[in-house]
Amino acid sequence: MTQYDRHQTLTRRQLVGAAAATALVGVAARARGQTPATSADRAEKKDDPPSLAARRPDGFIPMAAPGLIVKVSKSNTLQPNQLWPTEEAAKVMLERAMTEFTGKNDLGQAFGRFVHPQDKVAIKVNGIAAQKGATMGTNKELILEIVRGVLAAGVKPENLWVFEQYPSFLAGTRIKDDVLPEGVKSYTHNNTDAGTGQIRIHAIRTRFARQLMEATAVINVALIKDHSLCGYTGTMKNMTHGVTLNPHDFHANLMDPQIPLVYAQDAIRSRVRLQITDGFKLIYNAGPLDRDPRARVPHEAVYVSTDPVAMDRIGWQIVDKWRVDRGLPTLEKAKREPTYIQRAADMGLGIADLNRIRMKEIDL
Repeated sequence: MTQYDRHQTLTRRQLVGAAAATALVGVAARARGQTPATSADRAEKKDDPPSLAARRPDGFIPMAAPGLIVKVSKSNTLQPNQLWPTEEAAKVMLERAMTEFTGKNDLGQAFGRFVHPQDKVAIKVNGIAAQKGATMGTNKELILEIVRGVLAAGVKPENLWVFEQYPSFLAGTRIKDDVLPEGVKSYTHNNTDAGTGQIRIHAIRTRFARQLMEATAVINVALIKDHSLCGYTGTMKNMTHGVTLNPHDFHANLMDPQIPLVYAQDAIRSRVRLQITDGFKLIYNAGPLDRDPRARVPHEAVYVSTDPVAMDRIGWQIVDKWRVDRGLPTLEKAKREPTYIQRAADMGLGIADLNRIRMKEIDL
């Protein structure tokens, strides 16, 4: 039994506590607009714990566009192995998505809407399903274009890194130091390299990874995948279970409310500025590991957003469509509805209402 197959049961007391926490975060979100209050925003008190929020460079306000997604699609983007995109496809698709989303003229200017030359930038990738054969991970070709965009925005190479949980996960992305521009590094936290002391979330004690906490800005590069425990795994889960050092402790009850409660923490919310989804392939069943090659299919798209909830809601819709087309029940009928997505919206973390999500689709 792996850590991804473990399933724990929460007590009634924990669930009641989660409901109360959700209500409190929702009230704060409504009071402030779209963003839940962070400890940095609250009046300081002697008994308040130290804030885990990142401090932005003075005067810099990163772009935010709740509910907006840009999708760029292109045919014939995959290399002959049908696993990885060509360098040219990754380049033109990311640049078009970023310039369309921001209204800027080039990749560096577009990334400059999210990162400042004084930022320390971490790129969180996802390679858990690609441990054997690099079949389904965030693709090196796309990651390298993101790195180039951040550098073009003026961030120093020594202040930019790519990270994952374990070496095998990072290997699945085909990223290592010798393929990155000089000065840019790659790291894994191995569920041991902590950047905080213990904190308590949903009656569970955890710590956040150093690679997260040393950054002032994070670019989250996720995938579109079915998940055996929570139904769908995309932008939010790539962060919540990729930067806590005991992610298996947050697996119970379809990970609801664990995913939104963890994502709402200052440590994550104050840092993640951009969501980029690598949609060159997707997994519509038997995820999150790449256990059934038949369920891994080409999708040939790149998505850009600042709204993790909206992106996860669209990803869920895409997975459901593939499932129905292949004769499988929807995630709801399979008793794996990703209810955490709506809860995240209720907590003010983004927009889940499909009628309010604006997706601009571009076919190159």
